[in-house]
Amino acid sequence: MSAHLRDHVPSRPTWRCRACGAAWPCSPAKLRLLAEHRGNLPGLMVYLARLYEEAGVHLGDIPATSLHSRFIGWARAIAPIEGPRSPGS
Repeated sequence: MSAHLRDHVPSRPTWRCRACGAAWPCSPAKLRLLAEHRGNLPGLMVYLARLYEEAGVHLGDIPATSLHSRFIGWARAIAPIEGPRSPGS
């Protein structure tokens, strides 16, 4: 993985990307997360849920539905693309 993608991490408590300043997870961060959790969508969802809860504490003025879309919704949208895993894979 390129250093460029690894640089896209959240800055707490603002939850902005340290590399590009966009709301985190930014597009490069999403690509990195997908690559790191390839074939393990449940693991990615658990990780994102933990971050969603943490961000909710820091970003209490943002509606929970907006934070859910930002942190979890994008990953749920790829679930049909990844599809079910066959036994033993």
